[in-house]
Amino acid sequence: MLRRLLPSFLAFVLLPLALVAQAAAPVWPKAKPAAHDYAKWEKDIAKFEAADQANPPPKGAVLFVGSSTIVRWRTLAADFPHTTVLNRGFGGNQIKDCTHYAERMIFPYAPSAIFLRAGGNDINAGWPVAEVFADFKAFVAKVRGQFPNIPITFIGLSPTVKRLEQVAAGNQLNDLVAAYCKTQRGLTYIETRTTTLDAAGRVRPELFVADMLHFNEEGYKVLTAAVRPFVPKTK
Repeated sequence: MLRRLLPSFLAFVLLPLALVAQAAAPVWPKAKPAAHDYAKWEKDIAKFEAADQANPPPKGAVLFVGSSTIVRWRTLAADFPHTTVLNRGFGGNQIKDCTHYAERMIFPYAPSAIFLRAGGNDINAGWPVAEVFADFKAFVAKVRGQFPNIPITFIGLSPTVKRLEQVAAGNQLNDLVAAYCKTQRGLTYIETRTTTLDAAGRVRPELFVADMLHFNEEGYKVLTAAVRPFVPKTK
């Protein structure tokens, strides 16, 4: 009787433990996604279009695009008071999203320069670094197809507490983009990989909000200091 009951008892005990172990397993690296959902950003793009219709932004501004680092950069205009800037970041997006929606979120503004900060969400989603780099080159090609001489600047990825396991992949992307920018006219790479580190090479948690992923006010001061030398004065 005991022998017959033992397998059921073990299953009853071990199954919850297995579920706990699975839940505690790291969420990255992830498998490469089978596809990418561009449609989920339609509402964000539509909001930009509605805002532009209600209050048309000036042509020729310095355009900042990318993911949540750009979205949450609410002091952008104050940080660069001698430049007409326009923020068109939408949180969670990947480089390929900026390319996909370029006709609606980049081209209408006829920007004088573009600053892109993206790539971290791409890596976090499971896309291989080589493909994220290819997406960057595709972004450049599409923008240059419309504006052949426009300066494009890539703001490098910097380590965060939340995504410590992805630092190496982020640095690989930084290296690929930096090397490519050296071979192309009008492309610039801004190095930021050490801006969030202390003297011992550890990520500084005091630069982030509670999620340990997004910058707080101090974090944006650090980012602004790194970017400021590259932002042209337009006023």
